[in-house]
Amino acid sequence: MAKVTANELIEKFNLELISGEEGVYRPITTSDISRPGIEMAGFFTYYPAKRLQLLGRTELTFFEQLNTHEKLDRMKNLCTYDTPGIIISRGLEVPKELVEASEENGVPILRSPSSTTRLSSQLTNFLESQLAPMTAVHGVLVDIYGIGVLITGSSGVGKSETALDLVRRGHRLVADDSVEIRQEHEDTLIGRSPELIQHLLEIRGLGIINVMTLFGAGSIRPFKRIVLVINLELWDQTKAYDRLGLEEETMKIIDVDVPKLTVPVRPGRNLAVIIEVAAMNFRLKRLGMNAAQQFSDRLTDVIEDVDREF
Repeated sequence: MAKVTANELIEKFNLELISGEEGVYRPITTSDISRPGIEMAGFFTYYPAKRLQLLGRTELTFFEQLNTHEKLDRMKNLCTYDTPGIIISRGLEVPKELVEASEENGVPILRSPSSTTRLSSQLTNFLESQLAPMTAVHGVLVDIYGIGVLITGSSGVGKSETALDLVRRGHRLVADDSVEIRQEHEDTLIGRSPELIQHLLEIRGLGIINVMTLFGAGSIRPFKRIVLVINLELWDQTKAYDRLGLEEETMKIIDVDVPKLTVPVRPGRNLAVIIEVAAMNFRLKRLGMNAAQQFSDRLTDVIEDVDREF
C-alpha cells in the first residue's frame, strides 16, 4: 500500500515541527483531511483518527473557551497512537495541552503560515497524487498532438524505434521501457517515467540515448494522461484485422478501461505515421467525427436504396 509520512510533508510544504518528533515517520494512508470541529466539542464517537488532522482559527478559538480539564481531555483524545499528524494553520500559537499530549503519544505537531482552506486543498491534492493506486506497464508513452498514447507490444517489436521516429516528428517522449501509471481520479490515468530512466531511449544497435540532450527540452515531458493504447504485434496472416475501425477494444489498467488499437507490424509499414494518424483520428472521434461510422452509414443507405429499387 502506498503511504506518505509527516516528514515528507515537512519537506514538501516547508512545515515547522513543533513537537512529537518521534512520530514523523508514521504512515499516512488516506488522502482525506479532517478538521476536528465536533471533536473540540467533546464528541469523539466517530473520530477519524487515521486521518491527518487540521486545526485552524475556528477550532482553536473554540478550544480557548474550554476549561482546563476539558482542554486536557480534548487534546488527549485527539492525539491517538493511530493519528499520523496534526497541523496548525495560519501560524497560530500551539496550545500547550496539545504539545503535552503529542509528546506522550508521539504524534507530530506541525505548523504552517498558510490559510486553513488553502493548506487543506494543497495537502489533499498532494496526498491524492501520492496515495493513488499505481502499477507499471512495459511500453512507451508519447504525447502526440496532446493525446497521451501508450505504445505496448512484445520485446523487440519496435516500440522504442517508433517512439524515436515520433520524437523526430515533433512529438514528446514521456517514458520508455517502463511506464509508471497512477489512477489519480476515478477515470484518470497519469503515466510517468521512473526517475532512473527519465528522458532515455534504448535503441537496439545504438544503445541508450538521451532524448532531451539530442532533441532539446521540447522533446520530453515529465508526465501525461493516458487516453489511448496502441498495441504493436507482428503481422499474423491467419488473423483477421479490423479494416474499418468500427470495432472498439479496451485495455483495463487498474480500474480504468482505456481504448485500445492493435496495429500489425510488417516490413514497409511506417509505424510512426500510422500511430500519429491514429492519435489524430482518436481526437476527431472525441469531437463527434467518426469516419468509419460515416462510411458505414453511407453504405447502409446505398444498400437500402438498391433494395427499394428491386
